[in-house]
Amino acid sequence: MTGVITTVYFVRHADSPYSAERERERGLSAAGEEAARRAALLLEDEGIGFLVSSPYRRAVLTLQPLADRLGLPVAEEEDLRERKLSAEPLFPSREAFFEAKRSLFADPQLRYPGGESSEEARQRGTAVLRGLLLRHRGSRLALGTHGDIMTLMLGAWDPAYGFRFWQSTSMPDIYKAEFMEDAAGPCLYAVTRLWRGPGA
Repeated sequence: MTGVITTVYFVRHADSPYSAERERERGLSAAGEEAARRAALLLEDEGIGFLVSSPYRRAVLTLQPLADRLGLPVAEEEDLRERKLSAEPLFPSREAFFEAKRSLFADPQLRYPGGESSEEARQRGTAVLRGLLLRHRGSRLALGTHGDIMTLMLGAWDPAYGFRFWQSTSMPDIYKAEFMEDAAGPCLYAVTRLWRGPGA
């Protein structure tokens, strides 16, 4: 393997009590707080030098124990926010919700009323990630993220990251993604799951 490697630790947020009205502000459950502390113990010796997160509180709080251990701030990037499914709750059951997700991943242009298509969310998230890979070339960084936007960003490099991958993720979840730089820009070289948290 040749070329400069930049490593991104995708940290999907820990368990958070659901509230459609508080999508940006909801924090972590007690179990989620404990899982975030465990994630920090797992990552503290990885050589991470920069922390960046979705602005949603549950994502920031999942990275905060690691930030405290490393003595680093958590930078927030608005365009790393979770994909908005729709303006109103349109899916009354878990089955309907999963079918809506399956349809969104199957058709990148599909958009529910007031929501984002997969392509729209992928473009904004990937633009931030490409900028981070450029600015932190050869470094290691942790990214506080969500299930949809993480899947879509990885899918920008490898279409194997789609609905089934999203469905397999947990809260929290940690993936180590290695990007190797070549003449065309960063290429996704390898992805390793470091930890599957306890939450569904």
